[in-house]
Amino acid sequence: MAEGDNKSSNVIAQETAQLEEQLQAWGEVILAGDRVLRWEKPWFPGALVGATTVIFLLVYYLDPSVLTGLSCTVMLLCLADYLVPTLAPRVFGSNKWTTEQQQRFHEICGNLVKSQKKVVGWWKRLCALKEEKPKMYFASVISSLLAVAWIGQQVHNLFLTYLIVSFLLLLPGLNQHGIITKYTAMAKREINKLLKQKEKKNE
Repeated sequence: MAEGDNKSSNVIAQETAQLEEQLQAWGEVILAGDRVLRWEKPWFPGALVGATTVIFLLVYYLDPSVLTGLSCTVMLLCLADYLVPTLAPRVFGSNKWTTEQQQRFHEICGNLVKSQKKVVGWWKRLCALKEEKPKMYFASVISSLLAVAWIGQQVHNLFLTYLIVSFLLLLPGLNQHGIITKYTAMAKREINKLLKQKEKKNE
């Protein structure tokens, strides 16, 4: 078991090092984005929601076709890929890169690799469920997709996308400040209370 854990740790370390090397040119930008996503300043959540709102209002106003929207998005990504490595050292100053920043950059890359491993693990578990319990797999997948389809029918596509993007952008800060843990614990307490009340009634 320990040998398997060591192999897994070695693989994660190797993949983290590779990712660090690939993203080195984006290092300063990633660290700046990390500070914003973790709400290092109290006005960062408002700025995130405000920027997201402006972008989605612009999309709503322009109402581009799917092909136009996709083309513009890919074009912006290509421009960023070309300009960021060139402009980032001039804007942030490459000589200001400290040991603390390098350590944080390493942690971010490690977290990205671990997140990728978790997603792959969930996918493998889903595939295993399909092989071992096909009826349960079919029922759970169909019911989940029906629920998602119903939500999509009730809520406007763009507004739903806006809510999802806003939540994902706020998620690291919510997690960092313990807000998710706090409300999850509250929900668990309330569920336990309801279960205990039902048990007492049944008795």
